[in-house]
Amino acid sequence: MILASLARYYRRLAAETDEMGNPKVPPYGFSEEKIGWILVLDKEGRLKTTVPNLTADKKPQPKLMSVPRPEKRTSGIKPNFLWDKTAYALGVEANKNKAEAKEKPFTSSEKTFDAFKQYHLDLLQNSDDEGLQALCRFLQNWQPAHFAAENLPTEMLDANIAFSFEKPTACIHKREAAQTIWANCLKSDEAEEGLCLISGDTAPIARLHPAIKGVFGGQSSGGSIISFNKEAFASFGKEQGANAPVSEQSAFAYTTALNYLLRRENNHCLTIGDASTVFWAEADDSATAQAAEGFFAQVFTPPDDEQESAKVFNVLEQIGKGRPLQEIAPELSPNTRFYILGLAPNAARISVRFWLYTTFGQLAENLAQHWQDLALEPCAWKTPPSIWRLLLQTAVLGKSENISPVLAGEMTRAVICGTPYPLSLLSQLITRIRADGDVNGLRVAMMKAVLERRFRKGFIEEGVPMSLNNESPNRAYLLGRLFAVLERIQYQALGELNAGIADRYYGSASAVPFSVFPRLLSGAKHHLSRLRKDKAGMAVNLDKDLGEIIAKLPETFPRHLSIDEQGRFAIGYYHQKQSYFAKKETAETIEN
Repeated sequence: MILASLARYYRRLAAETDEMGNPKVPPYGFSEEKIGWILVLDKEGRLKTTVPNLTADKKPQPKLMSVPRPEKRTSGIKPNFLWDKTAYALGVEANKNKAEAKEKPFTSSEKTFDAFKQYHLDLLQNSDDEGLQALCRFLQNWQPAHFAAENLPTEMLDANIAFSFEKPTACIHKREAAQTIWANCLKSDEAEEGLCLISGDTAPIARLHPAIKGVFGGQSSGGSIISFNKEAFASFGKEQGANAPVSEQSAFAYTTALNYLLRRENNHCLTIGDASTVFWAEADDSATAQAAEGFFAQVFTPPDDEQESAKVFNVLEQIGKGRPLQEIAPELSPNTRFYILGLAPNAARISVRFWLYTTFGQLAENLAQHWQDLALEPCAWKTPPSIWRLLLQTAVLGKSENISPVLAGEMTRAVICGTPYPLSLLSQLITRIRADGDVNGLRVAMMKAVLERRFRKGFIEEGVPMSLNNESPNRAYLLGRLFAVLERIQYQALGELNAGIADRYYGSASAVPFSVFPRLLSGAKHHLSRLRKDKAGMAVNLDKDLGEIIAKLPETFPRHLSIDEQGRFAIGYYHQKQSYFAKKETAETIEN
């Protein structure tokens, strides 16, 4: 299912062009690789000049170029066709000995150069093409020692290089004669035929699949989703690619599509925890599919522009109210097929963290439900947070590398599939609040979302209020409100303290109320008596809040609260505390 949908996506991309009019993906047998330098040759095979092929960024990077697909170098020496690293193409590589590198920046790699040279002479020497003959002459005359003699830049070392004929834009691998030879090389591969699991056709079966590059944290040389390299992984005597037969063309199609999706500049990849999450759509036409992909990308990574962000989330709000998708956004079709794939590195292999196939209409409903579950009053954010930003609230020191990869995968699955949020999310948030004392809006919104969805799915018996509910009889919610009132009384009586009751007692109060609240109430009496001397009106109001909440609580405080109740405690605390800020803002507005 995953590979077949990726192969179909490749066919869609192959029919589209980018802003420059070039195909979005290379044809069969080719691959987009980072080529850092182009060597321009004349008719006699002499090196005319070297041209950097770099981006215009502050830190220039090699540009992507469509070249004959690379060899998969698991071991041994295997040259690429008409391009390669300098170790192969020129016989030189950067000196790994740091002590010698200043005086001697490169070392010779004659074995790899000889292999590159012989490979090309065998393939090209009978060709009549001027460009191919120029390359043959260059390889016959070139020696690794010429690198220094030609004063070639040391920045070129270990970079991928390609060759051109007479001018930098006339790359030799793009010549018709070169492509004909390469096509024959692809046909001459001694692959056994079999039934392809993706296309259903009888075709040559790929022994090794092309590498997949760009997975966050993966090897720079790439990894594989399908790979068998030990007897324990094989079955019925079938080895390597024959163990899961995929034709060479289908293997090329799915890996090329996946490599395209994994490139961050194409806006089809999100990093959530340690998983690189790619997404794509299928529809009757490309415009409808692109509209669905663009909308999903904006939901997961909201635009910086507040108006644009508001437009996107207004659509989700309207969906949540029951309005049909096509009535709200005619360019979005609810029948568009949508795919989401989460990948994580596992040495030379790639693990599938999660996989979702659904319709865009169902996905939009799930996303709308996610934002309804998160909703708080007052709103906990100025711009809607991405999943990554929400997950940061569970991480030690707020660093993305400290996000639990398992939690990231489970939460993402809950958001896009509409399933219950993981309970580990609630426990992680409670742990972080105990550690740093920060009961902020995003954390409370996530706690509310976990509990609200559990209520809607029938796991718990009581829902969670969006804003302050003075009528709620829930003891954990009331205790959270009570703690916020006690904190307010202390603050108004004593002012800002180095360590108030929230800093000292929040963790104990939310977990074992019986051991903390009697002491806090005793202290509140002294604070209120002091407050009555300076701010009598405020003392009356806070005493009233205190009395109303205590009247709804049982005679004895509970000895402990469950994880669910600790979440409700935090929500009650947040609601009550925010109500005081709202009153303050209202008072200031009236005065102005």
